[in-house]
Amino acid sequence: MSEPGLFEVPGSRTTSGGSLSDAAHAAAPLAVRMRPRDLDELVGQAHLRAPGSPLRQLVEGDQSLSLLLWGPPGTGKTTIASIISQQTGRRFVEVSAVSAGVKEVREAISAARSSLVSTGEETVLFVDEVHRFSKAQQDALLPGVENRWVTLVAATTENPSFSVISPLLSRSLLLRLQPLTDDDIITVLDSAVTDERGLGGRFVLDDDARAHIVRLAGGDARRSLTYLEAAAGAAVSRLAGARTSTTGDMITIDLATAETAADQAAVRYDRDGDQHYDVISAFIKSIRGSDADAALHYLARMMEAGEDPRFIARRLIILASEDIGLADPTALPTAVAAAQAVQLIGMPEARLNLAQAVIALAVAPKSNAVIVAVDEAISDVRRGRIGAVPPHLRDAHYAGAERLGHGKGYKYSHDAPFGVAEQQYAPDVIGDARYYRPTELGAEAAVKQRWERVRRLIRGK
Repeated sequence: MSEPGLFEVPGSRTTSGGSLSDAAHAAAPLAVRMRPRDLDELVGQAHLRAPGSPLRQLVEGDQSLSLLLWGPPGTGKTTIASIISQQTGRRFVEVSAVSAGVKEVREAISAARSSLVSTGEETVLFVDEVHRFSKAQQDALLPGVENRWVTLVAATTENPSFSVISPLLSRSLLLRLQPLTDDDIITVLDSAVTDERGLGGRFVLDDDARAHIVRLAGGDARRSLTYLEAAAGAAVSRLAGARTSTTGDMITIDLATAETAADQAAVRYDRDGDQHYDVISAFIKSIRGSDADAALHYLARMMEAGEDPRFIARRLIILASEDIGLADPTALPTAVAAAQAVQLIGMPEARLNLAQAVIALAVAPKSNAVIVAVDEAISDVRRGRIGAVPPHLRDAHYAGAERLGHGKGYKYSHDAPFGVAEQQYAPDVIGDARYYRPTELGAEAAVKQRWERVRRLIRGK
């Protein structure tokens, strides 16, 4: 019996010389039965399958090279590992990052080394979701990679720059898998319908049902085949119903059947991964760009994927000052109120408060004058442009302060006309600095007029 989290998948050649029996293959899920057997059967990823590409050289040249496969779910990462094993005659061993520990990793590498020494047989060690491995677990992979006891194929849906240790990154070839297009998914589905390994031509998938499955799959080939298999099963069970018809000896999978089998779209989003950063980036940029519809779309994606609503609310508070500021002074209170509502009410009701805040911030006039002002001020301070506090502004409340000249000549603003006194506030070194430069957008236009008048009164020019 294999260790938990560690198992060997028979390919074209295994340690026992066996392969999956016909019965076992027939009972396997459709996505497993339809797994491509070589690079030419792989759908999508044309940049990886091109003649002379590193992946093709690895497969056809039988090289020993470790790979990091980075891409969304269902784009072919596991398939590529299987193809490498089958076409190069290596053992295929998989370690689950979800359940395996350092012990299992070391045992897999030790077994691979023993096999290499005793029989000359090489091993493909496939680590799915390698980003879930701790640093210690990833460190345990290094001896096998460095000494080429294994051909490591590690798959991740997250950006390896954030989730994979540098030594492992530097010893592996990073291949980026692109999301599958709708046309790619259609190709996968049509092949599964006709191929003997799949539905064997016993079903007809109508156009509306195909479009429905494509839409729900979200670019995930595995998910599309899972939905197709469920729809085929539903069609068989409903042969006598009015919603399912037959064409000759073939069974038609229509839209109603497909909708019954699969009714919720896949949301491609990982709360801790690359999609997390991409979607929140698009969300913020859509609000900044005043596209309320796009912003609501990304909000919906995050909520449906289970993103922490408090994280969304915090980003709205930041945006209110960074991208709107005084162009709409109500933006910050609106964002803060939404964050408080999230805390008080919780989801799913708080989706209304978040949506209201998103729309309000998206349609509000925009100004980045606040962030520009504070960042320029900070930049001057960091460059050493500090200077002494003018004597008349210094604290004059302690004994001996008057003797030092502190507070001498200070003008109390409320005693001056319009409540603005002409005097120096900034240190000499930044006396001419203009950090806050208000725009003429929204309410900031009025702020600009007032600030320019006040500035002239303060400086006397």
